[in-house]
Amino acid sequence: MKIWSDSFADNATIPGEFAFGVIDPEQHVKLSQNKNPHLAWNDVPDGAKSFVVICHDVDVPSKGDDVNQEGRTVPADLPRVDFFHWVLIDIPADVREIAATSHSHGITPHGKFGPEALHNMRHGINDYTGWFANDPDMAGDYYGYDGPCPPWNDTLLHHYVFTVYALDVERLPVEGRFDGAQVRQAMAGHVLAEAHLTGVYTLNPNLL
Repeated sequence: MKIWSDSFADNATIPGEFAFGVIDPEQHVKLSQNKNPHLAWNDVPDGAKSFVVICHDVDVPSKGDDVNQEGRTVPADLPRVDFFHWVLIDIPADVREIAATSHSHGITPHGKFGPEALHNMRHGINDYTGWFANDPDMAGDYYGYDGPCPPWNDTLLHHYVFTVYALDVERLPVEGRFDGAQVRQAMAGHVLAEAHLTGVYTLNPNLL
């Protein structure tokens, strides 16, 4: 299976319009347009009954002690963990493309509605749900796509992996509020093929 995007090339920088935050010369970061990017795929295996799309950042700091702290940096050798930015399941078998802005255009404080999505698809929560949990102005369940906003003082370029999975089931056996880890577990044994597209992003001017 193959995946591509008209929004950015594989291993290229994700444009700021598809990010949650962009560089601000005075405040380090300002909110962006937060559009979901275009995705398309082909060479689908026989027997595919649905698709799943997951986007995750593989370079999130495992400790937050230095994150976004003045006069400090997040060292590149700090162990990193996954951060889910988009979990979309039950994509119909005849779909081969997701249009840019079709699932996200702008930032929604307290999170977008879910899990219901377009055309009987379903969204999981992304990891901004946990990130904003203690912020009364932003706390909530963040369903659907919310784009990159890595620490502005991180010395490591972040990599965002968009993966499309072809499954042998029409509907994944997860219900209600679910996250990326639960979807990965539910997909086990049902993946016929998968394809990956990686974009990079940073809010650290020193890495540009």
